[in-house]
Amino acid sequence: MNKQPLHITNGTHLTNTLNQLGIEGEKLTWQEMLCEGPTSEMVYSEEFLNLRKTFFKAFYDVELDTDFIKEELNKLNHTENYSEIVLWFEYDLFCHINMVAVISLIQQKKIDLPIYLVCSGRIEGSKNLKGLSEISPEQLMNHYKNKVLLDEEGIDLATTIWGIYCGIDHNLLKPFIVKPSAFEYLSNCLKAHLKRFPDSVDGLNTLERNILEIINKYTITSKHHLLGYALNYQGFYGYGDLQFSRIIDQLDMFYTVEKDRLVLNRKGHEALLGQHNFLSEIDNGMMYGGVKKFDFQFSKSENKLIKTALNAH
Repeated sequence: MNKQPLHITNGTHLTNTLNQLGIEGEKLTWQEMLCEGPTSEMVYSEEFLNLRKTFFKAFYDVELDTDFIKEELNKLNHTENYSEIVLWFEYDLFCHINMVAVISLIQQKKIDLPIYLVCSGRIEGSKNLKGLSEISPEQLMNHYKNKVLLDEEGIDLATTIWGIYCGIDHNLLKPFIVKPSAFEYLSNCLKAHLKRFPDSVDGLNTLERNILEIINKYTITSKHHLLGYALNYQGFYGYGDLQFSRIIDQLDMFYTVEKDRLVLNRKGHEALLGQHNFLSEIDNGMMYGGVKKFDFQFSKSENKLIKTALNAH
């Protein structure tokens, strides 16, 4: 029997695209958003699965489809059928956290196959970064043709990043921001991640502040309208509708609806002017890997995470 590649994709849409293009090999669809919620270092252990099930139910009222997950992951138990593993992940933080988890899982299973990466981002002739599902079939095939073989150093880097993310000191990620690697967009993603923690002045993270700035700058007629802007102007985060809708709802103390328009109220203007720290008012228990979001704040002056005063002991 001829061995074929195992393709691990970042979602059903891309899996379907690869099948339509006739790209040979088994497809494993990775359906997770590990950039939010608690994680444990042993990927898809019982502890890991229970953490994720509890998180999705509590924050999004979503039941995790564990049968689908187990069916997909079972493909990693038959690696004798594969010649190599090809990872299809994008330039953003959403994809990069999933990607380092996948690489860590492959290592935890002691799978000894070449690992390649297909990563979208900068496209010739385009000013904006593009996701794998946003480029043409020709561009996608060209990306596949030029896939990057991950060496031992790159694999070790990914597993190290994952271990730190699952731990309690995310400042340990800082040295990797300036470290060259096979992951072209990793530096941008790590910088973006640290700025997901509340700012030490106003208590808002970059995503939250950006939403308030959009309301302040543009004529926004509804939450749905705001969602579209937030999705388009998010930089390296890669968040989806579900995530932004939750953030927009959580921030409703900062804006009001007046004559079919969203307008910042007094609190919204105070937040943007840095006149008050709203940290305690918007704490909802979100975790990033091994750390509670509100246990740390990002200090621009020190360019690092500092413990929130209540947790500084």
